[in-house]
Amino acid sequence: MIPLVHDFAGETVLVVGGGAVATRKARRFAAEASVIVVSPTFTDRLRSADGRATEDGRDAGTTTETDGGRIELVRQRLEPDDVAALIDRAEPALVVAATDDPAINAATEAAARDRGVLINRTDVSGGRDPGSVVVPATVEDGPVTFAITTGATSPAVSRYLRERIEAEFDGIGDLARLVGDVRMDLIDRDVDPETRREAVRSVVRSPAVQKGLQTGETNPRQLADGIVERVRDHADDPGDTSEGQ
Repeated sequence: MIPLVHDFAGETVLVVGGGAVATRKARRFAAEASVIVVSPTFTDRLRSADGRATEDGRDAGTTTETDGGRIELVRQRLEPDDVAALIDRAEPALVVAATDDPAINAATEAAARDRGVLINRTDVSGGRDPGSVVVPATVEDGPVTFAITTGATSPAVSRYLRERIEAEFDGIGDLARLVGDVRMDLIDRDVDPETRREAVRSVVRSPAVQKGLQTGETNPRQLADGIVERVRDHADDPGDTSEGQ
């Protein structure tokens, strides 16, 4: 499998199932997409969803607004033959099969595949058929997202790696924003690509800049600008080997 990043803004994700796994999936995708969850029962966490649930007047359904999209709960006991029509009505970009019934999950997978819709089947690990996706464990810090997957073979390893990354790269989002600003400034100033890349790499690898971002004791942008100017000076005069510290 080849990892890709997909923007679900404005899309619909259909989650079949209302248990703990379905809850995690629904809340994860609701950060961007509109999520429809279909199940005869739902977890308390899914029903409450931060306490912002409101009745939508449709078959005792519930609509929950989140910071990104929305979660609509549809109370329905599904049979395998019901899934195809459900997908046709929802027109989702992704279907998540997350019930405890292998027959319904298999029918959901088949119906999604027949319609060319991406499918995430939560009761299958290891090898996947074309069109199947694995939802990775993620660590997000501002514009930076780390995605960790073991191909659904070992969620415990994914959790372990997520915890390590969270500890090791705390605050990396601030560095990404700073470096992005520096890069755009260099582009606006028509700095040649080779010098620009070297300047950006130097800022990224600077312990002083990283410490400034973490502690606030120094101005990280001033430090970054100083690094950039030293790189540019060296590019203009390669014979000058002084560090300029």
